[in-house]
Amino acid sequence: MHFIKINIRCGGEKMSVLTEDDVRRMIAHDELHEKGDFYLTPKQIITPSARAYLAEKNITIKNKEDLESEAEPMDLKEEVLFDTLFGAKLTEKPEHMTHLRGNLLVFKDHPRIAFRGAMDSLEAEIIMVQVLAEKQGLKKLVKDLEEIIRFVRNLVRCEVSGEPLNEFNLQGLDAPALRAHSHHPSQYYGMHHFLPTYRHGEMVANLNKLRTLTRESELVAYRAFKDEYGQATREDLIRALNRLSSLFWIMMFKYLTDQYKE
Repeated sequence: MHFIKINIRCGGEKMSVLTEDDVRRMIAHDELHEKGDFYLTPKQIITPSARAYLAEKNITIKNKEDLESEAEPMDLKEEVLFDTLFGAKLTEKPEHMTHLRGNLLVFKDHPRIAFRGAMDSLEAEIIMVQVLAEKQGLKKLVKDLEEIIRFVRNLVRCEVSGEPLNEFNLQGLDAPALRAHSHHPSQYYGMHHFLPTYRHGEMVANLNKLRTLTRESELVAYRAFKDEYGQATREDLIRALNRLSSLFWIMMFKYLTDQYKE
């Protein structure tokens, strides 16, 4: 493995990313070093596809500082602070990258970072509905929403740590019961399924919004954890979000049947 030492300064200087197209252009215009080596400047990162293309051409990637002193060894232990998925070793964290886990950095549009952002947005919206419930004096609903906030935070914790999600219980219902209650409201709440409208009022509209945001988060989770064959590597998190969207249906049923009134 070739280690690349890249010094990055965040004080106004930008770090560029070299794509495969950039590398092809440089080769076409004879911009390589005379020995045929490819030298990176301290402000460049090379993408995996560009690295693979150079390998196919038997072109070695080197640090441009080696041009000045080929014999000077790099003390990676002293200078490298962060790893990346594409093999580069960084001495500082650039603004367009963030932590995936530990000192491993990824670009901020990485699917798992997108998942964390979706969960953060969902939590923020739950808190907004919680504020509304507090204003309306619906203390039981405030409590139920607080339980959901803790649940969402635990999902993120399990994703970051890699721990499996344990069996869960929300509002006294386990995963199978959540599915049953949301699919058969006439059996449990004495009412049929409905299409939400403005006539159901502000609280139902907000609970329905939480339901749709949860469904969107479930899709983001699938994109974050699907493998090359389309199989999900974290079905526990995806299933949890599916059941959570069912729970928001249940909360609408409970609200419309006055189960949140003191």
